[in-house]
Amino acid sequence: MVGDSWTHKIARWCIMPLVETPVTPNHLTTLRLVSGLAACACFAIGTREYDIWGGWLWLFSAFMDRADGELARVSGKTSPWGHRYDMFCDTTITSLLFLSAGIGLRNGFLGNWAILCGALGTAGVFAAEILAEMIDRKKADTGDKAYPGIWGFDFDDVLYLFAPVVWLGWQMPFVVGAAVGASAFAALTWYKLRSLR
Repeated sequence: MVGDSWTHKIARWCIMPLVETPVTPNHLTTLRLVSGLAACACFAIGTREYDIWGGWLWLFSAFMDRADGELARVSGKTSPWGHRYDMFCDTTITSLLFLSAGIGLRNGFLGNWAILCGALGTAGVFAAEILAEMIDRKKADTGDKAYPGIWGFDFDDVLYLFAPVVWLGWQMPFVVGAAVGASAFAALTWYKLRSLR
């Protein structure tokens, strides 16, 4: 299904010069993976300077998540393996975000509890991502998604907000909220999948 969110439209415009080149969607997916891992490493260091760099890397990685899919659709270079690789990279990076942010907060008010909160957020997001993918596969005929967007924004566009959250120094409530919210979200996604069965 062709994405129609604002970020999909911007990504589609940006990748057009790449359509007739040797650059493949998997190249962009690999850029997404590497930049996402670099962002998570910056967040885990937990200093102001690295948080700023991590935020920029995170925005780039999140945008590459849109660009690879748009290049695949526009150029006709879609493949089952490419989809699996994209899914692996997206799930890995999105999940690790919370753990790395928790590690970065280890010297703050929560101490090592921040790492536990980050780990719980990571586990919840990982489960929710896998379950949502299963729902999307079951609804492939209709083009419906587990969590459709609204007003030109996809559900996972909320991840773009993590960069300003870090720049403003609001990681602690974000990580604590994820420890509870991601687990609840995973449970809700499991319930949606069970309802389809």
